[in-house]
Amino acid sequence: MAEVNERMLIVDDEEINRAILANLFDMDYQIVEAENGREGLDRIQDLGDGLSAVLLDVVMPEMNGIEVLRRMHRQGVTQRVPFFLITAAQDNATIQEAYSLGVMDVIPKPVVPYVVQRRVDSVVELFRARKRLGAEVERQREKLLEQTKQLASMGMGMVEALATAIEFRSDESGEHVRRIHDITCYLLRTTPLGEGLSQDEIDLIGVAAITHDVGKISIPDAILHKKGKLTPEEYELMKTHTTKGAELLSKIPQMREHTAYRYAYDIALHHHERWDGRGYPHGLVGDQTPIWTQIVALADVYDALVSKRCYKDAFSTTVAMEMILGGQCGAFNPRLLQYFQEAEPALSQLYKPEKG
Repeated sequence: MAEVNERMLIVDDEEINRAILANLFDMDYQIVEAENGREGLDRIQDLGDGLSAVLLDVVMPEMNGIEVLRRMHRQGVTQRVPFFLITAAQDNATIQEAYSLGVMDVIPKPVVPYVVQRRVDSVVELFRARKRLGAEVERQREKLLEQTKQLASMGMGMVEALATAIEFRSDESGEHVRRIHDITCYLLRTTPLGEGLSQDEIDLIGVAAITHDVGKISIPDAILHKKGKLTPEEYELMKTHTTKGAELLSKIPQMREHTAYRYAYDIALHHHERWDGRGYPHGLVGDQTPIWTQIVALADVYDALVSKRCYKDAFSTTVAMEMILGGQCGAFNPRLLQYFQEAEPALSQLYKPEKG
């Protein structure tokens, strides 16, 4: 039995033939008729996938059935809607072409009612089942995609929790990691610095930026919380948070398997490198450090300047920019500084207190 509101198109130039076929199927389908190929083509275009079956004569004025099939085959309609050729012609070449164009069955005239019904209904049910299966597969695909997104979100939440815990241990605001994420993504999305990167890659870099200081978990509290200037020995120990951070990330299996890992590893290891080679731990020069890591490095310096820390008060965003541009915080890529300076008015809004 056909489902309610399913439509069947009967295309035949003989009214009596249309009436015979309509009488066979009108209990199960809404019947739509066309008296020639061109009119049938118009009906198919109008109803599209709303058709459950098309019964098509071959020899008709205006446009014959084979030409209708050729056009529907080119558009892929014969893959989605079952077509049946109902014809008195016994031309093998015509029948062979019809099958090559996607016809499901060729039914000879004069039609035998129960044979036509059984052959048409069987194929329509097959298409209906295939459509249901396709819909179920799509639902399962969407469900799996949603589960994947939830796992990814959970993974990012765990990364954020770890990074935020380290920031609190460092006597820094838990918002620090979120701002580094936001600044990095903003610069990659809105300036030429992100050219060549897809939105997915920028999202991964944003996740990776969150873990930039994960190595501080290895630094003693006495150094992390020291309010005065670090001694040379203490400073050397503090610098190890870059190598310790990369090492830590490499030892977390879930992190190593994450698509953000390659970005996270480089950012943790090299976010204290500088353009002139005077950074650490490897003294990389210029673009030996990837642009995304350079951005995180600058974002980290900017955020540190405009935020209150245990060893300093917050500078204004204006003073912070003057210090960065004046080279007081180390050398940065001139191109990066240009785009950062242009974006800074928007970035400074991250530091405005929210209105209650």
